[in-house]
Amino acid sequence: MLTRARSHLVALFVSLLGVGIAVISGFMAGTNPTLLGLGFAIVPIVTFFFVQFEVAVIGLLVLRSALDPFSGMQLPAAFAIGVSALTLLYVVVQLITRKPVITEKLWWIFATWVALQSLWLVLMFLGGLGSDGSEIQTSLREWVRIFSWLMVYLLVLQLKDKVHPNQIVSKLFLALIFPSTIAFLQIFAPSLLPPIFIGGGGDEFGAIEASVSRVNGTLGHPNTFATFLLLFIGLTLWKLGKAKQRLYWLCLLGLLAFFYVATKALFALAMLGVFLLVFIAPKLSLPKLIGGALLFAIAIALFGSTEFGQQRLASLASTPLFNSNIDVSRAILLSASDGNSFNWRIAQWTFLLQAWEQHPILGYGLATCKQLTVFNAYAHNDYVRALAEGGIVGFAIFILLFIALFIYLLQIFRTAQPNSKQRNLCLVLLAMLSAIMVGMLTENIWSHTTLYFYLWTLISLAGWEWDERRGGFT
Repeated sequence: MLTRARSHLVALFVSLLGVGIAVISGFMAGTNPTLLGLGFAIVPIVTFFFVQFEVAVIGLLVLRSALDPFSGMQLPAAFAIGVSALTLLYVVVQLITRKPVITEKLWWIFATWVALQSLWLVLMFLGGLGSDGSEIQTSLREWVRIFSWLMVYLLVLQLKDKVHPNQIVSKLFLALIFPSTIAFLQIFAPSLLPPIFIGGGGDEFGAIEASVSRVNGTLGHPNTFATFLLLFIGLTLWKLGKAKQRLYWLCLLGLLAFFYVATKALFALAMLGVFLLVFIAPKLSLPKLIGGALLFAIAIALFGSTEFGQQRLASLASTPLFNSNIDVSRAILLSASDGNSFNWRIAQWTFLLQAWEQHPILGYGLATCKQLTVFNAYAHNDYVRALAEGGIVGFAIFILLFIALFIYLLQIFRTAQPNSKQRNLCLVLLAMLSAIMVGMLTENIWSHTTLYFYLWTLISLAGWEWDERRGGFT
């Protein structure tokens, strides 16, 4: 009876979301005709998806890391819509053929959270927010982006009992090939790359980094590439824990760390420090402590050895945090001329909080931050963004989502076998979430779509039954 009720609930939920995503997809396709460019490939793609389901899903996971350079052609948006549509189609077929659709408690929590986000779309349409209906298209696009993470989570769950989770994680390393190759060429042979792969790494506010070459791989922006790399640094450390051929994974760890520093993202160093601290803490030993400290020290030394890194570190002395002679008001005034990205952030946060005070309960709506200040830029603080866009209600829901993630992973961590692959993967994810929570203080981590695409994939795998006798490490 419970199974039948759950099936009916899934059917109702998917039907409602299916209607919503169809309407949204049609709306976006109408405003961006290029999204229809892949329409001719729908039949063979769908056929392959159902005939070779496991291969197709893993292929989609690997492909995502290569798409961001083609944002101008709307390929990432088309990919998100396509993955969502394929997932919904698969679920509908499963229900029609009376086959099970695999879900889990956290997925339902996330699904509820995503559904709640749609209320801000309705309120914007009805004029119940601080912004008018002119931003509805931007908010729709943001909701579809978040919805695609939910669909990726659901899609990966359908591989349960079909593919060993360790094999899926191993295949995810293929997603490093294209970004790492482009990053290598950006450093050593930029002349060989077409303009689409050469980015200066400048932020919206035109600070000093705009004139400095920073590595971004295929992730569009160096900061986005940095968080993507940190996740795979964590997975590489996870592999090292049980690896028989440790040299291979040590070499990969060194390469990823090199690219990580080459992004020249100062916030990324803080995230790395938090990640290593959480990762090492539960199984603290002298070798692990030395290894973690050495990795962090090397990253700091490499960052500080460059002219750009020295400028970034020196700029901290001209902020209220490290200079008692500079208060917030002066930092805001200085931000207009000193090129200090930290002072610019203080100004941006101040203006966003002032805007939030006008509509404190429900805010202005999804992805409206850019329209709330004179800078026309992202918040560079995801907590301030959540407060301004969702008000007190949206901010509380945002924090509750991360609390649910921590509780879920901690439960699995405590019940998994000591020193097992599953337990260690949960530790990596807990360390990554902790680092993200710190990184969100000064960066737009929530906008790093590719990071969350893979993060939700791994969270989906964490809750599976892991058979330690299968899928051994190499």
